Parts: sequence; C-alpha cells; structure tokens
Amino acid sequence: MNELLKFIVKYSSWFLFVLYVAASCVLLFSSNPFQHHVYLTSANIISSNTYRAANSVTSYFSLREINKDLQRRNSDLELEIYRLKEIIRDQDQKAYADTMTVDSALTRYHFIIADVINNSITRSHNYITIEKGRLDGVEPEMGVMDQNGIVGIVNVVGDHTARLISILNPYLRLSCKVKGEAQVGSLVWDGKDPGEAILEELPKHAKFVKGDTVVTSGYSSVFPEGVPIGTIMSGERDREDNFYTLRVRLFTDFSTLSTVRVIRDDMKQELQTVEKELEIKDNF
Repeated sequence: MNELLKFIVKYSSWFLFVLYVAASCVLLFSSNPFQHHVYLTSANIISSNTYRAANSVTSYFSLREINKDLQRRNSDLELEIYRLKEIIRDQDQKAYADTMTVDSALTRYHFIIADVINNSITRSHNYITIEKGRLDGVEPEMGVMDQNGIVGIVNVVGDHTARLISILNPYLRLSCKVKGEAQVGSLVWDGKDPGEAILEELPKHAKFVKGDTVVTSGYSSVFPEGVPIGTIMSGERDREDNFYTLRVRLFTDFSTLSTVRVIRDDMKQELQTVEKELEIKDNF
C-alpha cells in the first residue's frame, strides 16, 4: 500500500495533467457544435476502420469453410450432369425405359468431399493422402477428382485417412478417349512434367485436333464417362503399331491441390460380380 501511495505522489503531476486534458476535451467537444461534429466524424471513421479490419480477419479464417461449401455445391451440380447423361443415354438406347431404370441412374454416383493432407509431385511415383477413410465410406479402387478433373484412385484405406495413387504415377493407367469420339486409349504419366501426361494406344482411325478435350471412357466402375482430364497438346502416330500417342495438358493443378471428391459408385459391386462370372464362364 505504501508503495502505491509513493507511486501516486511521485507521478501526481502527470495524473493531474491527464485529468485536466480529459476535462478540457469533454468541455470542448460538448460545448462547441463544430468540435462536437469533428469528434463524432473522427470516431465514426476510426470505428468503421476497426470493424472493417475485424471483418477482414474473420472472413479470412472462414475461407476454408466457404471453400468446402463451394466444393459441395459444385459436386452436386456435377453429379446432376452425370445423372442427366445417364438418363439421355438410357432414353437413346431404349425409348420405352421404365421409371426404375431412370431412378437407378439418378442414384448411382455419390461424392465424398475430403481435404488433402499430404501430396507429392516431384517423385518418380507420387501419392496423395486425404483425411477421409473407411469410416467415412471410402474404399479401395474408388476414383478421385477435384473441381477441375481427375486426381487419382484410392489405393490404401485406414479408418480416418486414405492414400491415393496420383495420376502422376506410372503405375496408374486410365481408360480415356477424345471427347465426342468412341476410340479408347490409356492415359499414363511419363515422369516428366507434373502438368502433362501421355495418352497411348489410341487407334489410328481416331480423329482429334490440338485443343480437344480428353475425358474418361466410362469402361470401369472407377470413373463415370466424360470426367474431364485435360486437353491435347500434340500427337504422333507410332510407325510400327499404327497407334497415336498424344501429349495431354492436365486440367488438375497438383501443386495447389487442397480439396478432392471421392467418387462412390453404388453399382460397383454388381458390375464386379457380373465381370467375375463372365471370366469364370470364359475359362470353361
């Protein structure tokens, strides 16, 4: 207590000065209209700037949730496109298709949104880790894409995480085609540029021009037909096999990969069962 009194006595002149200044300001701004207006204007500017700064900080920390919400909305729109394609294809093939067929197309595909927690692009064989696993519905051999195009295929699954084989991995080969054409080839990474891949074994009668879009063929339960992959940069024909080899610029930027969509195909098990039965019959 004595120390506090000594402190107050020692700096009493400063405390008195501050008190006088505060009293003067109160009298000045309350008694004079012009000064009062200046005070209110200045206080409003300061408070506005403070609120604006606070809102900017809050908005920045909300970007992750906003991004996830946009991913979900985009996923719903893309699923609707795939479902409409299924309906159109079904109607073209069978004009008298019943309601059950249309309903099955509408409910075949689902997306599981996941954050990328590890990603490599500079190795000879690249992998990606996501923060969704078996408990979230992720299973091996599920296709994965982002908002731009194909990312990879699920390889190993844990309870809460999963590892993907990236497109930037020579072990992964995807069945693809030029958009609007029927001829199918295999997409593989040649280990050079992380923004490019090679479309091999495209039949010699295939038609394409530089800038055409390459999409998935749909000849598996991993990816629906028509998922974008990239655009054709150049192409040349193999003299011996009479196949085209195309260099493709990938749509997905793997250096900035943050959120992906795991594709769940509800008909996958049925397709695999039918294919196994056909293999058994062929063996006999």
